[in-house]
Amino acid sequence: MKKKVVSLLAAMALAVTALAGCGSNDAATTGTDAATVAATTEAAGTTEAAGTTEAATDSEAVTGVKAGFIFLHDENSTYDLNFLNAAKAACEKLGIEYMTKTNIPEGQEAYEAACELADAGCNFIFADSFGHEDYIIEAAKEYPDVQFSHATGTKAHTEGLDNFHNAFASIYDGRYLAGIVAGMKLNEMIANGDITEDQAKMGYVGAYTYAEVMSGYTSFFLGARSVCPSATMDVTFTGSWYDETAEKEAANKLIEGGCVLISQHADSMGAPTACETAGVPNVSYNGSTEAACPNTFLVSSRVNWEPYFEYAIKCVADGTPIDTDWCGTLETG
Repeated sequence: MKKKVVSLLAAMALAVTALAGCGSNDAATTGTDAATVAATTEAAGTTEAAGTTEAATDSEAVTGVKAGFIFLHDENSTYDLNFLNAAKAACEKLGIEYMTKTNIPEGQEAYEAACELADAGCNFIFADSFGHEDYIIEAAKEYPDVQFSHATGTKAHTEGLDNFHNAFASIYDGRYLAGIVAGMKLNEMIANGDITEDQAKMGYVGAYTYAEVMSGYTSFFLGARSVCPSATMDVTFTGSWYDETAEKEAANKLIEGGCVLISQHADSMGAPTACETAGVPNVSYNGSTEAACPNTFLVSSRVNWEPYFEYAIKCVADGTPIDTDWCGTLETG
């Protein structure tokens, strides 16, 4: 069943894929191959490294761009790891130098990180978390010659700044497809006699009561219901994008409440590991958890950020405007 499900979803969309997360690191790092790192300095409690990459072919390479990336957490967060990997891949493909700052809270630290990247010569700066937006706007006003992009934000169209942009993707499409997988699994459990039709209850661990989270769990539920008409779902919120303890506790409470399958819009391994311990099927977010949860992982939905990074970096290199509001879809990859 699991192999058939994963094959189906891979064929349907690039929005559903596998990407394992691991490790923890409080450092801010310049993204290039470690062998190319030229220098390190200590600043603002983080470590920065400067380097270049030569991975681009002549047809892909761009000039005149140095990129900077600001992440709420580090590679220990599946959400941030997804951005980190995409940034590294895009910048190496295009042959540009880039810097990253990790573990940057949704506060004044985000403004300071953006200013430090601009002062270091970055002329394209990207921040990945909803709460970074106001601080990135502040930096954009101070550095009008630097292009700033922000994921999940809402204010670019009202700020009217030529150098501030919002970007996200129709991840609800990916969640709908993942919901179909969940519904197929519920049907299998019903057919096997593991549960009855009226026991086909799913649980969903959400971070905040934001529109993005709500549209995501609604899409997931509708996807499941499209193939398993008796499916129901309970939703709970942790009040944090990343809190492994809270996410694990939330998943366990949902399981104790009769949920036989769990999904999430939260960024740690808390819910997946709770499912693995309890033997409950799990649909993850931002990338595959199969390595850590081989017995319970079904599928994952994630945003592929490489196309946007390549697009925006090429705009900066060519001197062409970046879309004020950009939304990637299944069609754009």
